[in-house]
Formats: sequence, structure tokens, C-alpha cells
Amino acid sequence: MSETGQELYSLLIPLVERRLLVPRACVAEVVGFSEPESNGSNFAWYLGGMRWDGRLVPTISFEGCCGDNIPEAGRRSRIVIFHATSSVLPGRFFGIVSQGFPQLVRVNPGVLSTEPDEKKNAGLPILCQIRMVNEHPLIPDLEKLEEMILDAVGS
Repeated sequence: MSETGQELYSLLIPLVERRLLVPRACVAEVVGFSEPESNGSNFAWYLGGMRWDGRLVPTISFEGCCGDNIPEAGRRSRIVIFHATSSVLPGRFFGIVSQGFPQLVRVNPGVLSTEPDEKKNAGLPILCQIRMVNEHPLIPDLEKLEEMILDAVGS
């Protein structure tokens, strides 16, 4: 297999104190932040729906999903629109607020290793944390996030 066949185009999504690493194919678009419409949900991390491409897309704070404080949106904040990976979300898209522009990176086995302490992320929508050169991004559990969003929308 060629070296390029082992590479995966991915996005590093900046949060307040961490970054998420996701395959580029999971992301439909990155758009400017606009205040989500009122949500009426009991979950603070569920920010409401944002109008995108003629539909209302459920929008969340990843930090809030992990039990951290929900950051204020700033002038660099964006909403990363994800394709739903499962069929549980009726609209097939959801958004995560980022604290800046996602960075396109090429990931290959030579620059990755997993972090050994997986217990600290137990119960959170995180598959694992990895070491990527000098970064320690999180790999989010997108299916778990979709289930959490479905629960929030239904509450």
C-alpha cells in the first residue's frame, strides 16, 4: 500500500482547552457562528437549532457534553456541521460549536499513538485521546453524541 493510501484527511477542531480530531468526510461544512434558536431542552449543552441549508440543525457544545463549562461564543467561533453517522437523528446533520477555524491535517500511522489512560474519558462522548506529534486531540464518539442529541431534542 502506498504511503498516501495510509493517510486520512482530518480536521483538528479547536475547543477551549482541547481539540477534536475527526475525518474530513464526517464534516459537511464549517459556518460562521449564529445564535441557535431557543431549544426548550433540559440539557444545557444542547444549544438549540441553527438554520443551515434550509433546515434546522441541532447544535451542541462538546465541552458541555463532557460536563465542562459551556464557553461563550466569540468572534472566531464557528459551527462545524457534521453528517450523522447513524440513522437516529431525523435531520441527518448536527452542529458542534468550535472556538476557531478547524485545521486540515493529514493523519498517518507514523504520527499517531493512543494515550494509555482511557479511564478518564469513561462515560463521556469520547472514543479515545491520541498523541499526534505534539498535540493530544480527542476522538469524539459521534454515535453517542447523536444519541445524546436525540434525548435532548425529545426532552
